[in-house]
Amino acid sequence: MEINSDKRIIDFVEKPSTPPISPIDSTKSLASMGIYIFTMDALIDALEKNAADINSKNDFGHDIIPKLIQRESVYAYRFGEESGRVSQDVYWRDVGTIDSFYQANMDLLQPIPPLDLYQQDWAIRTYEQQLPPARTVSSTTKNSGQLINSIISNGVIISDASVYHSILSSNVRIFDNCSISNSIVFDNVEIGKGCQIQNCIIDKNVKIPAGTRIGFDTAGDKKRYKISEKGIVVVPEEYQFTL
Repeated sequence: MEINSDKRIIDFVEKPSTPPISPIDSTKSLASMGIYIFTMDALIDALEKNAADINSKNDFGHDIIPKLIQRESVYAYRFGEESGRVSQDVYWRDVGTIDSFYQANMDLLQPIPPLDLYQQDWAIRTYEQQLPPARTVSSTTKNSGQLINSIISNGVIISDASVYHSILSSNVRIFDNCSISNSIVFDNVEIGKGCQIQNCIIDKNVKIPAGTRIGFDTAGDKKRYKISEKGIVVVPEEYQFTL
């Protein structure tokens, strides 16, 4: 991406072999993070013009932004400048693939994560449903539910189960004798008794039957789920299991 001294974008090329240099530092180039802010009218107009172009690939980087800068004033915001609340972190990740999305989430579980969710002067604003606190539950005859190096959200209940190096979203229920490791579990997922889950991304509103094993048999998992290049198993939203 090429900008002038006013930060107006004057050229935008998708993955060029020789990108234009930054006007601020001749040893660097500016790359788009793929985050765009429009007024509603401007966005609708850009999409309508793109839809009318029979040669368009319907892609922001290839079509919409390059043509928009030819007829409108489009400006860049330099993420991580010398001033500004994000300057010390300069954190950004491309999550365009399953594996990059998975790794960006797993990075949050590092002892010192590259993105500090607890940084009080850089709050992350997102919708959070009002739910009861997360908890682990144990019976009178077994060990407590175990939570090791993981992140859990409100409404989660871990009942006589083990969760290791995983991220659990809101309202997840994990029942007796389950083992969850190296996984991302989205909202409103129920994992039945005795399940074994590893190296997975489980999308929203999934009910996993008791005794199910996912992430241990690649050949079997490929028949049912999407598997990334690095072997991460993806169970899609509202997936229906056949017994």
